[in-house]
Amino acid sequence: MVRLLFWIAVIAAAVWFWRKFKNPAVKQQRSGEPDATPMVRCAHCGVHLPQDRALSSRQEWYCTQAHLEQGPKAIQR
Repeated sequence: MVRLLFWIAVIAAAVWFWRKFKNPAVKQQRSGEPDATPMVRCAHCGVHLPQDRALSSRQEWYCTQAHLEQGPKAIQR
């Protein structure tokens, strides 16, 4: 019984080491991917959208031209 547990432990350790040394190659490939686009919040309606699709005016971001023209909405509490 002790021999069986020993071999199970050896096989489990071998599998663990194999996976540990196999995964760093995958992580290196993923680190080369471009970063996610920053998200901004519309100053009028509060919806979040990618910064490259947003319209900006005076340090504020808007989701559409209509919201840009209407300006920031007052915060209701």
